[in-house]
Amino acid sequence: MKKKRLIPILLLRNGWLVQSKQFSRYQNLGNPISSVKRLSEWASDELIYLDISNGDSYDMRRDDLAHPNRHSIFEIIEDVAKVAYMPITVGGHIRNLQDIEKRLSLGADKVALNTMAIDDPQFVETAAKEFGSQCIVISIDVKLQGESQFVMARGGKQLTAYAPEDWAKTVEQLGAGEILLNSIDRDGMKNGYDIELLNRVTDSVRIPVIACGGVGEWRHFAEALDKTGVDAVAAANIFHYSDQSVFLAKKYLSEQGLNVRLPSLFEI
Repeated sequence: MKKKRLIPILLLRNGWLVQSKQFSRYQNLGNPISSVKRLSEWASDELIYLDISNGDSYDMRRDDLAHPNRHSIFEIIEDVAKVAYMPITVGGHIRNLQDIEKRLSLGADKVALNTMAIDDPQFVETAAKEFGSQCIVISIDVKLQGESQFVMARGGKQLTAYAPEDWAKTVEQLGAGEILLNSIDRDGMKNGYDIELLNRVTDSVRIPVIACGGVGEWRHFAEALDKTGVDAVAAANIFHYSDQSVFLAKKYLSEQGLNVRLPSLFEI
């Protein structure tokens, strides 16, 4: 049986690793590289690294940290690839095929597209044909507007006309290999995944769906894996508070009878 994946998400904002709340409040956590090494050592299945920077400035304005200051996303991706012993998905500021090729050449295994896919849906098809569907992840940010949920673009700032399940079907038809589904309303709120949203989207597509948005405790991972058709569960903030966070999460999920890959040092 196919194993369910546990995927940490790291958010990079102008040189700093940050945690977010509803896509509007950000707290600096420090160096963008050290967390990657820690999460890799504790048996994360994959890593999603999203660049949510404003503009192209990545200067932390400090050189006294444990890792050299970097001034471009490309330097940071290269650094991340050196310490990550797991597949890496990189997203943010991708506007053309050259942007994808550059990230892959530096060590990324997949790329995540969001606004570019909405602005030019045919770009999804072009990218999938050029690099393979398995390389193209579509990041879908969803927000409640009135009584309905809609896909948002530009970091949750621009409303689109797409219902999430309809947009998911569209990108699947265009050749996307995977979907990262994130609830903006639940981001950083620690109240659990939007189970109804996850089911609507997973029922609409055949490609893997990664759940994101709202995790505050390990049981939220278990709830999504048990009650929805997602292939993976992802989160950002919860993984920053313990060196063994991924290990402890997997231990919990295994104890709940869920089919996850256990770290090699796990004692049955």
